[in-house]
Amino acid sequence: MNWTFTSENNLASTFASHINPFWQDSVKEGYFTGKDDIKVRYAYCIPETPQATIVICSGRIESYLKYKEFIYDLYQNGFAVFILDHRGQGLSDRMTRDPQHGYVADFDDYVDDFVMFVETIVKPLQQGPLQLVCHSMGGAIGALTLLRLPSLFSKAVLASPMFGIKPSLPNWLANGLIRTGLAVNRMKKADAGYFFGQTPYIAFPFSLNKLTHSKTRYALFRELYDEEQEIQLGGVTTEWLAAAHQAMNRIEDSAGAITTPALVLSADDDAIIDNKRQRRVARLMPNAELEIIPRAYHELFTESDDIRERSLSTILDFLTACTHTS
Repeated sequence: MNWTFTSENNLASTFASHINPFWQDSVKEGYFTGKDDIKVRYAYCIPETPQATIVICSGRIESYLKYKEFIYDLYQNGFAVFILDHRGQGLSDRMTRDPQHGYVADFDDYVDDFVMFVETIVKPLQQGPLQLVCHSMGGAIGALTLLRLPSLFSKAVLASPMFGIKPSLPNWLANGLIRTGLAVNRMKKADAGYFFGQTPYIAFPFSLNKLTHSKTRYALFRELYDEEQEIQLGGVTTEWLAAAHQAMNRIEDSAGAITTPALVLSADDDAIIDNKRQRRVARLMPNAELEIIPRAYHELFTESDDIRERSLSTILDFLTACTHTS
């Protein structure tokens, strides 16, 4: 299939001439109220006669505003797109005294929000099959959602899914550090605190970034977070890390029960994800194809054109292929 994607050449002017006007004209934004009265913000767009409805489950620190180019590309290729900002990040409500804290009490809270979003906002407007596209932490949330509701989505794409994170410490050490961190927070009588070595938001220069090879897309990402300061997020809290470890262990233990036809894209030069564990889990999923993207850093949707186009074409080919079930 011939898909068309934006290019990093003159991307700033493409934003001005095409992507931002599209966002003004075609994207609707709203919110719903999740558990503990947390406002969860979302956005969606529906082209005429879409071939399918894609729900995006984004990564840590992300906002749907960061996905404008990707959403535009999906829309131009005939897909309806729905995306939410997870609780505690993006434009959704924060939950601790410090809005920069990367915090969640339990990954099931993310899943509850996500399921509520799909059932109450997406399904009434769904056209064509319902498909899931995840990135990073969103891959862990997506996997937990597929475990809870195996028939919710007809297909799932997990890009750089967070089935393990670096540094991949042995369990006893990770658990020990997490326990110590939680004890420190209790002594401080704090609702949450940064894990050792984590800090508020820092905008790293491109030369130090391990997210993308695209200077243009990286610059646009940092510009966005400078302009829209309320979407900035710092490092993870000990609570988030404890919840993430629990979630990743659960996914690995239950991977055989993730039966939705899935495509797992593994970024070969990922510095964030423990690829060894990620690929091990992917191979335990009975209906998953594992595709390794050579030279790719963590963020496949904002990579340089060659890597991004290969990733996006692979995703859209997978989502539109006829599934033959025996």
